[in-house]
Amino acid sequence: MDIHIGEMLARNGRMYPDNVALIERVPAENKRFEITWKEFDRRANLFSNALIAKGIRKGDKIIHLMNNSIDWLVAYFGIVRTGAWVVPLNFRFTSSDIKYCADVAEPEIIIFGEEFTERIEAIRKKLPFVKHYICTGKNIPSFAESFSDLLEKSVPISPDVEITFTDPCGLYFTSGTTGQPKPILLTHKNMACACITEKMHHYQTVNDKFILIPPLYHTGAKMHWFGSLIVGGPAVILKGISPEWILEAVSEEEGTIVWLLVPWAQDILLKLDSGELKLKDYNLTRWRLMHIGAQPVPPSLIKHWRQYFPNMAYDTTYGLSESTGPNCVHLGIENTHKVGAIGRPGFNWETRIVNEEGRDVAVGEPGELIVRGNGVMKEYYKNPEATAKTIKDGWLYTGDMAKQDEDGFIYIVDRKKDVIITGGENVFPIEVENFLHTHPGVKDVAAIGFPDERLGEIVAVVIDIVPGKAVSEQEVIEYCQKLPKYKRPRKVIFGEVPRNPTGKIEKPKLRKRYIGIEGAFKI
Repeated sequence: MDIHIGEMLARNGRMYPDNVALIERVPAENKRFEITWKEFDRRANLFSNALIAKGIRKGDKIIHLMNNSIDWLVAYFGIVRTGAWVVPLNFRFTSSDIKYCADVAEPEIIIFGEEFTERIEAIRKKLPFVKHYICTGKNIPSFAESFSDLLEKSVPISPDVEITFTDPCGLYFTSGTTGQPKPILLTHKNMACACITEKMHHYQTVNDKFILIPPLYHTGAKMHWFGSLIVGGPAVILKGISPEWILEAVSEEEGTIVWLLVPWAQDILLKLDSGELKLKDYNLTRWRLMHIGAQPVPPSLIKHWRQYFPNMAYDTTYGLSESTGPNCVHLGIENTHKVGAIGRPGFNWETRIVNEEGRDVAVGEPGELIVRGNGVMKEYYKNPEATAKTIKDGWLYTGDMAKQDEDGFIYIVDRKKDVIITGGENVFPIEVENFLHTHPGVKDVAAIGFPDERLGEIVAVVIDIVPGKAVSEQEVIEYCQKLPKYKRPRKVIFGEVPRNPTGKIEKPKLRKRYIGIEGAFKI
């Protein structure tokens, strides 16, 4: 029998009915909520049956646009149990981003948090295929139904839907070199792989408590928590990020595992260094593991971290949405002497580093990192050409340039793609470039990633001004306030934008000129 994630939840409801499954902390409002595994399972069933009553069938798509909460996971598992595809969207997406994703997915239903009402309202009339809108929260717009009301009217029995490992499960939109998010189709087998791999890497048990901070729409923290899901370990959903709130959550909830981004770890260390935070004020005795992924990790950061937490285990994890999130490669908690490497193949994963002809390179030589395992996506949905370029003979071509040392540890040395990763978020340079091209004083523009200790990279723009025009750095910064915060340039350079004979921007030249490196990033 295939034990998919929906069945894992049901099993936890049977084995640990009265154990706490999810805790939601809202520190800004001093609020805390919790539910047991039995109640989590029951609510997921209620939502599943409410969807089935609305005509949802296996293979339908449902867009899921919410901020982190207990309801986020209830809705997610409720959708999965119907056999429909859950389509989680980035909560930073604009109305046009949402419309693009909806046009690709053609969902029957959109479930969204009340805070997204304005964005949904702006495009609703352009989405004729959407039959129902469901809203979470108290302020329900007239065009939507209340999530809470639907649960109250539904029944908690387990849906009678046959689900196999080969069935699609989720459609995740992520980065693409064209500037538009690529739709990645993941299966139930992919999700189960994430559960098993994480459990094997970090030894989760029912007694672990995972502090869940990053956004759930991403194939990052959720897949890390899946290692706890498979064994019945609870999660603490922390709504809000600050060093104090993180340490308070670990202390008060007796957290054991925390997955951080580099900036969050740095912020904690800065406050510890300054004395604003004091470890003696918190009970951190059960915190056994801190791990980081989503961007290059400075070795100096981990050395600094271990000065404060000398007995805490540490791991670096590497992955991409196409591999169902992290852990196709990981450092391993026993290998902190190799910090700087992303590690070795994850449990039940294989890796190779190849040249342009697909042949393995020699030890120490750079090449493209490719991976193979049960987490490799099914396809880029509706894009067979991109799928064929990315998956060859079962191997997923990551687009990351890497090298391997004599001990088999892999180091990322460059990125083949030009996607900028700032604080764990992907920024498509073409989006920033196209936006700045609308400025009347901009003749040409190129966006590149500029190394930053805290965020990994920041967005830098090189601008060639229209002759006779005057454009200041401050004017560019103010103009870009219309962009989402993480996409706004933090560095503005005025100069020529070099292009090759076919019209493509020669970004290696720009990196060499302004950063001193030819690749996208060097560790």
